[in-house]
Amino acid sequence: MTENASTNLLEFLQTQIGKEIHIGKWLRIDQERIDRFAEVTGDVQWIHTDPERAKTDSPYKATVAHGFLTLSLLPFLSESNHPDYFKKNYPGMRLRVNMGVNKVRFPAPVVVGSNLRARTVLQSAEPAGNAVQIIYKFTIEIEGEEKPACVAESVVRVYP
Repeated sequence: MTENASTNLLEFLQTQIGKEIHIGKWLRIDQERIDRFAEVTGDVQWIHTDPERAKTDSPYKATVAHGFLTLSLLPFLSESNHPDYFKKNYPGMRLRVNMGVNKVRFPAPVVVGSNLRARTVLQSAEPAGNAVQIIYKFTIEIEGEEKPACVAESVVRVYP
């Protein structure tokens, strides 16, 4: 079953390589979310946490979200942890493990009040022992902006 499920998943994914497979819903980034992230990570730099100072001293005239906050929202923005997404994109599989990221860039700042969403492109899928290793390219868009907030290449392994 294990080898067959992995083979079936590989065949399923091969037809989608290079294609955009998902566009997430918009999420507003508010000051409360930024402040909670700052508290958890200890990154309380004023450009993130002091709206009054940011109005005068920041080149953006407002606070901005941490780049790593934006990156950490990938599971939510891509909806990749939703049970329906899992069933649709990994038929016959039971477990997905985050292996990390190959590349991450933050081309544009996320100003407080911005709306973000993720677009997902399947870049590759190959056998990895009894699992399937998949590489996705995520682009986190900022509504109304040309440059994205984040572009990341993510590596996951899916197990039968």
